[in-house]
Amino acid sequence: MNVTVDKNSKEPMYWQIFNQLKNAIIEGTIQDGAALPSERLMAENLGVHRNTVIRAYGELKAEQLITSKQGIGYQVSYGKDVDSEEGFAKYRDVNSEGAGREWDYSSGGQMNGNYRRDRGKEVNWDQMIKDEYRDMAEKFDSAFQRQGRDTKISMAVGIPPIIYDEEEIAGDIAYILKENGKKESYITPYQGDEECRRQIINYLRGKGIRAKMSQIQVMSETNQAFDFIMTATLRPGDKIIIEEPVSPDVYRLINLNDCEAITVPVDEEGMKCENLEPLIEKHNPKYIYINSSYHDPTGGCLSVERKRKLLDISYKYRLPIIEDDSGSELNFFGDPEPTLKSMDRGSNVIYIYSFALSFIPGLSIAFIVAPEELARSLRYLVSVRIMSLEWVAQKLIARCLADGSYIRKTGEIRRRNRENFRAACPYLDDLARYGLSYVKPKGGVYIWCKLPPGMDSREVVAEAERRGVSFIAGTVFYPDRKGGKDKIRINFSHEKKQMIIEGMKIFSNLIKNMVKFQK
Repeated sequence: MNVTVDKNSKEPMYWQIFNQLKNAIIEGTIQDGAALPSERLMAENLGVHRNTVIRAYGELKAEQLITSKQGIGYQVSYGKDVDSEEGFAKYRDVNSEGAGREWDYSSGGQMNGNYRRDRGKEVNWDQMIKDEYRDMAEKFDSAFQRQGRDTKISMAVGIPPIIYDEEEIAGDIAYILKENGKKESYITPYQGDEECRRQIINYLRGKGIRAKMSQIQVMSETNQAFDFIMTATLRPGDKIIIEEPVSPDVYRLINLNDCEAITVPVDEEGMKCENLEPLIEKHNPKYIYINSSYHDPTGGCLSVERKRKLLDISYKYRLPIIEDDSGSELNFFGDPEPTLKSMDRGSNVIYIYSFALSFIPGLSIAFIVAPEELARSLRYLVSVRIMSLEWVAQKLIARCLADGSYIRKTGEIRRRNRENFRAACPYLDDLARYGLSYVKPKGGVYIWCKLPPGMDSREVVAEAERRGVSFIAGTVFYPDRKGGKDKIRINFSHEKKQMIIEGMKIFSNLIKNMVKFQK
């Protein structure tokens, strides 16, 4: 099969692939019934994106030159009906008297009857979907969906433990509905419930952040907050400096907004800032995005020294910083370090906080602290895209902030996370003699491990799932998917201590067996 792509041609690359395959099929160079290479293999051979091959194959399917079946792949079906195994399809149409008519779809005519029935053309949904929404590499999403379903121990996804008493929460919700359950109350202001924002302002004072009601925008979760900020302020082609590794949600959202991520490596003290200025002068980015506290996936914290450096750079270049500070309350030892926002002398830092790691599992509310001009734009976006934010969730958060239960429960979550972390460490320390290494985080919910030499994190994750425990392979945290093959992210927040111990035993035995097999 001789297919080539001219990347300098004005003809789209997918159309070049389509035309060459179409001609080869019609001419018989590729025979009827032959299997085509997988999307991934074809993309690798041609040096193109997988979505380019998907579009080319979609055009071939639209012209009924190939068919695809799960578990089999793409197969040439020239001269056959796409639904037929024998070369033609018969359709049984039972009329009102029970008499049957059979249809030969290969010729478009009726075999048993006296009238003709033509087959219409179906919508080609493959071509309707935009390329940027074809994220076929769904390792992170599928791992999230599998947690708690396909494995008995989840050490993959960052969600909090069940700390809040069910009866107390039920009572709080009943009270909220009774006291505030008038019809008009269910439609919250676009900026967020007023009492919720008032309690958020009080909470922020404890973090050294001063904010006005007009600066607070409530959101459903962190991803939505980041997405809305980009939608309100960026144009196609704009660039954002981000950390690497980074949560896949960050770089995927940047891609979906038709923007470009410029990656900067991180260590246990956060983003490396030494050579940041040349990158800024070269790329002219619109934002620096920072996950400042107990970074996902490395678990590191941006040091105070680097925070000062980033702020100096921000003031020098008038470059705003987006600070995601969702894990800052989950410190293991002593008081949390100051946030970037609390150190900001002006209004250069946009602050995002989420309750997803420290409240009730599955109930997520986030908020943004932004300059009033931006907050107004975000409010408008909410009015267009959402209409109404989660009313009960906002009231519940406000109630827990007001009575102090959120602070108390966060302390319980912090202590439990610390115990789980300490339970996992001996197994990781024991694996050091096999070549595994990690940096002990000072809080948060993640441990970032470097596997023994020659070990592939994807193979480790797949084998661990077969043994009943889930982790996340490091590759998904790199936008180009070229890094992280020797890294794995371990989450210790959701499971009980005994389950963490059992999961680490499985992981430890797995690593030891794989090392022995390599030898």
